[in-house]
Amino acid sequence: MPVKLSDNALKVLEKRYLKKDSEGKVCESTEDMFKRVAHTIAQTEKLYGKDAACIKAIEKDFYSIISNLEFMPNSPTLMNAGRELGQLSACYVLPVNDSMEDIFEALKSASLIHKSGGGTGFSFSRLRSKNSMVKSTGGVASGPVSFMKVFDAATQAVKQGGMRRGANMGILRCDHPDILEFITCKENNKDITNFNISVAITDEFMKKMESGQDYNLIDPHTHKPVGHLNAKEVFDLIVKQAHKNGEPGIIFIDKMNEFNPTPELGEYESTNPCGEQVLLPYESCNLGSINLSSLVDETQGSHDVNWDRLKEVTRIAVRFLDNVIDTNRFPLPVIEENTKRTRKIGLGVMGWGSMLCRLKIPYDSEKALKLADKIMSVVLKEARAESERLAKEKGVFPAYKQSIYARSNKKIKLRNATLTTIAPTGTISIIAGPCSSGIEPLFALSYYRNVMDNDKLIEVDNIFEATAKERGFYSRKLMEKIAEKGTIHDLEEVPDDIKRVFVTAHDISPEWHIKMQAVFQKYTDNAVSKTVNFSQHATIEDVKTVYLLAYQLGCKGVTIYRDKSRQEQVLNIGKSESSPEINLSVKVGPRPRPEVTIGTTTKVATGCGNLYVTINSDEAGKPFEVFTQMGKAGGCAASQLEAVGRLVSLSLRSGVDLKAMIEQLRGIRCPSPSWEKGVRIFSCTDAIARVIERRLMDHSLKEPVKETMPVNVNELAGVIKAPSRISKNIIGVCPDCGGALRHEEGCMKCQGCGYSKC
Repeated sequence: MPVKLSDNALKVLEKRYLKKDSEGKVCESTEDMFKRVAHTIAQTEKLYGKDAACIKAIEKDFYSIISNLEFMPNSPTLMNAGRELGQLSACYVLPVNDSMEDIFEALKSASLIHKSGGGTGFSFSRLRSKNSMVKSTGGVASGPVSFMKVFDAATQAVKQGGMRRGANMGILRCDHPDILEFITCKENNKDITNFNISVAITDEFMKKMESGQDYNLIDPHTHKPVGHLNAKEVFDLIVKQAHKNGEPGIIFIDKMNEFNPTPELGEYESTNPCGEQVLLPYESCNLGSINLSSLVDETQGSHDVNWDRLKEVTRIAVRFLDNVIDTNRFPLPVIEENTKRTRKIGLGVMGWGSMLCRLKIPYDSEKALKLADKIMSVVLKEARAESERLAKEKGVFPAYKQSIYARSNKKIKLRNATLTTIAPTGTISIIAGPCSSGIEPLFALSYYRNVMDNDKLIEVDNIFEATAKERGFYSRKLMEKIAEKGTIHDLEEVPDDIKRVFVTAHDISPEWHIKMQAVFQKYTDNAVSKTVNFSQHATIEDVKTVYLLAYQLGCKGVTIYRDKSRQEQVLNIGKSESSPEINLSVKVGPRPRPEVTIGTTTKVATGCGNLYVTINSDEAGKPFEVFTQMGKAGGCAASQLEAVGRLVSLSLRSGVDLKAMIEQLRGIRCPSPSWEKGVRIFSCTDAIARVIERRLMDHSLKEPVKETMPVNVNELAGVIKAPSRISKNIIGVCPDCGGALRHEEGCMKCQGCGYSKC
């Protein structure tokens, strides 16, 4: 049967996944991609003596669950299986030891992983604290945060697998002497942008926090106490920062190590970028997700879970993910060695919110919690049963004798040290869609998607649309009204029973988010990627309550996001160091244009033709304005170039930092890149940035004059308003399509084109 995909899924596949020829044209169908993946992963069975007929049957099973959209492996497997790169893992953890050689060895390894399409997690807890003595040089250490900035800069320079920038997780233990600097290191949203950060919190810390006691800070070099802090005050600072802009998250490191299957090999220190996959140093993990929304059967007008098919898909998926380990081309030999030693896999679920809607069960209900318990317990039980079968067939994981399984009375023999993980599914849930992400509720029922020439295409959740038509309250006007509001909570046109079922992320209280996460965590070997959503008006105390609840309910970590919290930072441009309030009278504004300006014109060959960039300076020699002209370009191209030129000119006249301006413009891509004197020009905007850098970033150039003038704050707020009319969870603009970036599953994702930072 031909694969049935949504238009949005096809766009994502064509842009990111399907093979392209030397001219950048797609030369592979969706069916061909699924066949490529299934065939490549099945061929690993040859290593274990399977004959051709058996391998063909296994390949058929693999193709079946993928093409039926019942299971999707992580993106690197879809992209790279059967292709030259061959790197199939998404998650890696690298050690950062306390020497200059080890630090930069970790940086080198991370760069190779990012280049191959993976994300990396680091614990910086082994690094000595800021201003500690370095005996070998007689100098002082710069501390973990300074090296995080080095890693961040390197990540920015390395394009991840040709698809996206690399993603990192930075973790520091709560008892590290630099913990306060770490907690506030992302106070400015422009700092350390390629990292998610989390504090590793111990059980001892939580006990002392509850009683308001001090706790010791431990020198990572000497392992001796070097000071102390009040645990409650530190916890309150973590909560305050998370309330402010969503970071840092927290991981309960002792809880993670409590479920470490191979403690003799070492302790857990870090996770992958979204916090759901905890790994030992130099380990990687292969992830995949079962699409729950595809496993609902309809009989005589009622819906129920297809339990038999869920079990069957789980078994096939476990074999698939185990085979990926042997098929994978690892970026480093030491990673291959450590990964194959424990053979960890991470099977999770997606489409949970969509499944609940199909079953007419509210997300925030006891019935939903009970179903979650049953579903995930079935997944874990069947996954372990399949891993036991694979152990008999192919052997246990090599480090089995050093595992908790070998020491237990039951002596369970498994092929894989861990089996379940609930990971972010931003892009693969679009491919498998319509399907909600991970275990998140629906993010919207109806919303606008920006398309060419700023036209708005209305998108409606297919289950909600079908229900609205069945119940007779569907209309185009109502869908537009819902897109404007982002919720049906107070719409009279929608029946009350429908309102109760079709709840979105912001209709649900934060406590229910945590309760749902905790239920899934019970049956998840690793951890759960989940974002707890707060309204814009949530208090610091609300955030604190959820953090404490997460600990009490046995979650291994928690990430929160308060609506518009990062947007608010943009408005704080007039804040003085002495006051946290917004200064309404002093704003950046353009200086007036002189009668005569003098400048230079630079010709740049782009994929769209020759671009001429003119940069003029005022009478004082300060860069003042930019004009652009593209050959005989007209229509949309000319108008876009004019718009870029005007905005750049406005920035120059307002004293905006040149480096910041260049950073924003550099690397923007279009479908027609080109080469100019050995340099890749990604787009006309990228070309403009390079000309500005070449002409103006001269050390002899004086700093631009910064002048101020009153600006209406409400006007400014209008300028930065996101293109989507649904403002919930928006934290920025997608670098690929210009749509709204949302915080979901502990990651930044674009529902419009499938872009994901993680």
